[in-house]
Amino acid sequence: MRTITIYLSILFMSLAMSSMHAQNDSIPAKAERIQELKDKIINEEKDLLRIELEGINYRLEREYITKEEADKQKEEAAKTHALNIENRIAILENQIALRQRDGNKTYLALEIFEDGKALNLKFDEGESKRKFDRRTTSDLVIAVGLNNAISEDNSIDDSDFKIGGSRFFEIGWAWKTRVFQNSNFMRVKYGVSFQFNGLKPTDNRVFVENGELTELEEFEFDLNKSKFRTDNLVFPLHFEFGPSKKTETENYYRYSTNNKFKIGLGGYAGFNIGERQKLKYREDGDKKKDKLKGDYNTNDFIYGLSGYLSFGGTALYVKYDLNPLFKDPNIDLHNISLGLRFDID
Repeated sequence: MRTITIYLSILFMSLAMSSMHAQNDSIPAKAERIQELKDKIINEEKDLLRIELEGINYRLEREYITKEEADKQKEEAAKTHALNIENRIAILENQIALRQRDGNKTYLALEIFEDGKALNLKFDEGESKRKFDRRTTSDLVIAVGLNNAISEDNSIDDSDFKIGGSRFFEIGWAWKTRVFQNSNFMRVKYGVSFQFNGLKPTDNRVFVENGELTELEEFEFDLNKSKFRTDNLVFPLHFEFGPSKKTETENYYRYSTNNKFKIGLGGYAGFNIGERQKLKYREDGDKKKDKLKGDYNTNDFIYGLSGYLSFGGTALYVKYDLNPLFKDPNIDLHNISLGLRFDID
């Protein structure tokens, strides 16, 4: 973390110097707006860095990566976002310089994001101003919560898996497009996500692959941990409904759903990209840790239903796999998840 702090400290010092330079430009009337754009760039990259660090810490806590790998990934993330800020600020200042050299022949068109919508800032006061609208926006999607698997014979109440110990995690990128030209009541939200679905069997059991069958069997030693995980690459599609606020000026108009009620209904389809089982136990007093990879007769094609109910950027999220977890002739288990979803502009 010290390395990250050093990177950001150096970066913010250079940005402060560039801010002083911008105030001496020949367009002082725009200096305050330019500084707002720089501050927005910094805040956007800081938020993205924070989310990336949270993801790294999540994987570290669950021992998906080592402490050394986590430190390396954190350092690389800090470098990346520091360079992103430098590059984006440089683009902004170069456009300003171009405007100063060309006078009224050209205009400065800066694309920024506010409330999830894009707008243009123009410096050409001699040109007629026009409205700007962007119907498609994008954001980072993170979801986390409880996971389980149910069938006709096994409900949540008598599940073979621990209710609190079985969890899921999802991370992805989503685009949102307004359906109608003059209304933002309905949007189509689509994207790509990685889903990690974990199951912790009860009664000291593990999954064992016996030919075409994958069955839960009691383990020969006392287990401290038994976890089965499937990793999926899916492509979600939701129809999102809800009110929005429209802001309109002579230069642009945009819609914002910040702090508004939203409901999304849809589903997903994709592929199973891996499965693994992690066991922790003691054998003759020695600690043992097994990480087992295999096919486990899981289905390769994933598809299901999902929905969310949100206010602002936080939503109650549920998803249900229509495909069975394991292929025939195995028991017809279906993965189900309930948790919180965060859509981060």
